[in-house]
Amino acid sequence: MATIRQLQQTLQLTFGIVPIVAGLDKFTNLLTHWADYLGNNGSLLPFDPLVFMKIVGVIEIIAGLTVLLRPLTGAYIVMAWLICIALQLLAGGHYFDVAVRDLVMAVGAYTLAQLTKLKDQK
Repeated sequence: MATIRQLQQTLQLTFGIVPIVAGLDKFTNLLTHWADYLGNNGSLLPFDPLVFMKIVGVIEIIAGLTVLLRPLTGAYIVMAWLICIALQLLAGGHYFDVAVRDLVMAVGAYTLAQLTKLKDQK
């Protein structure tokens, strides 16, 4: 049977590493062409969408590092970030499947925060 600590560490690694990888990929576009996820909203930016996505990448890298170093704070940051991404995708009218996935991941990040609180109480 998995302990609270094991579950918390698994989620901490997941929510630490995945944002770092996604953030780094904003500079290479190996996984996908990230600017496509902006949809029509890309035209509202005061600069090139690719520059915006690199800024997003830096934020994601910082969020992932925060999860690894300060899991409680990082989990809430990642949760909020994922909810914002999902809302933007829903508002853009595309990628509804990705929006749902991000909302489910936000629940996982919330779970990490709660498990971290339980682990820290022991």
